[in-house]
Amino acid sequence: MSTVSVVAPASLGKNRTAKAPDPTVTDPALVKRAVKAAALGNAMEWFDFGVYSYIAVTLGKVFFPSGNPTAQLLSTFGAFAAAFLVRPLGGMVFGPLGDRVGRQKVLALTMIMMAAGTFAIGLIPSYATIGVGAPILLLAARLVQGFSTGGEYAGASTFIAEYAPDKRRGFLGSWLEFGTLAGYIGGAGLVTIMTALLSADDLTSWGWRIPFLIAGPMGIIGLYLRLRLEETPAFAAEAEKAENNRPKTPLREMVTGQWRALLLCVGLVLVFNVTDYMLLSYMPSYLTGQLHYDETHGLLVVLGVMAVMMIAQPFMGALTDRVGRRPVIATGCAGFLLLSVPALLLIREGSLLAVALGMGALGLLLVCFTAAMPSALPALFPTKVRYGSLSIGFNVSVSLFGGTTPLVVTALIGATGNMMMPAYYMMAAAVIGGFAVWRMAESAGRPLPGSAPSVAGRHAE
Repeated sequence: MSTVSVVAPASLGKNRTAKAPDPTVTDPALVKRAVKAAALGNAMEWFDFGVYSYIAVTLGKVFFPSGNPTAQLLSTFGAFAAAFLVRPLGGMVFGPLGDRVGRQKVLALTMIMMAAGTFAIGLIPSYATIGVGAPILLLAARLVQGFSTGGEYAGASTFIAEYAPDKRRGFLGSWLEFGTLAGYIGGAGLVTIMTALLSADDLTSWGWRIPFLIAGPMGIIGLYLRLRLEETPAFAAEAEKAENNRPKTPLREMVTGQWRALLLCVGLVLVFNVTDYMLLSYMPSYLTGQLHYDETHGLLVVLGVMAVMMIAQPFMGALTDRVGRRPVIATGCAGFLLLSVPALLLIREGSLLAVALGMGALGLLLVCFTAAMPSALPALFPTKVRYGSLSIGFNVSVSLFGGTTPLVVTALIGATGNMMMPAYYMMAAAVIGGFAVWRMAESAGRPLPGSAPSVAGRHAE
């Protein structure tokens, strides 16, 4: 049995200017490998996120001076937040590099750096052993993670989008966020099991290292998968143009030449990440810290919501291929605008059923974004600047709005005493996202800007 190989789009001659470019025919097996390799990197990033978030108290005891638990926890989250500060820098380095040397090479590099940074945390001696060197090494590892993550999401979504057939881009792209949810559930779930099985002393002395050391084997598997991939057909076509003395695109042109698309990207990523971090990162703390909800039950509710989201993810991705990205994203924005207050009132009611219903409603609305964004965002930019411009827009928005969501909402509640601030914050993000959806063009079923049409190949009998 043979497979249809990837065929690069034909160049247009002088007497063929009226004819559309020949379509790219994709090998289904190669597309599946591309999706798996891209999704695994996202899973690793969020595995670390889940581990770090739920083992933060223990990390505070290990890496910072004893005496003040609050100061330890704040220092731990400070090191965590530092990674967000360097994400735009990573995007400005890896994005343009991906447009110049190739998506596959840069994604292999970001995989190595992410795995190395996470693995290194598991090897750092404690504060009791080396003193101030421990938090310094922790910060250095987090900066490596954040820098590499700056090139990960934009590269992975670009990679899948450029491999996927036009009519299945939404479905295939949705598996990227399936990896995100799987990684987070894996990290948080592992910490939950360890906390249940190990004593507090064992967890502090050696148990906390296990989740971070797992990143080593995960990174090797992910690197192997990514190194087996070929470059995307869209980039291969651009590389062919470069051989004919096409000038390289400077970083400035990726911003000034794409300012409208960048603004749309920032607005879409804002609503996507504010609601994402609100539900998956802030809500567990809100349940325990503000509503005095049982910590274990709160964690299990969040993990349950994420499991439901994983099930819905590919179905919603397929829906974006049928009805379009804009209607699905617009539905999510309208839902958060209309239902954030009722959902939070349910959560505040306090019973397990009410909390599950409120969190579940927000989770299903969030799937409108997680399923549609991996295919919608790459379609904002032409091939020659897609990786670079998307990296810049995505990471600037995440750093300014997404990663700061827990801190800002906590500060707003402290300043106003209004426990409904999480709902109001999501509603404000929904308004901005709704405006961005209104201004964006529909991309479902259409070729990516600057690329030839892409159709699915079939296995030859």
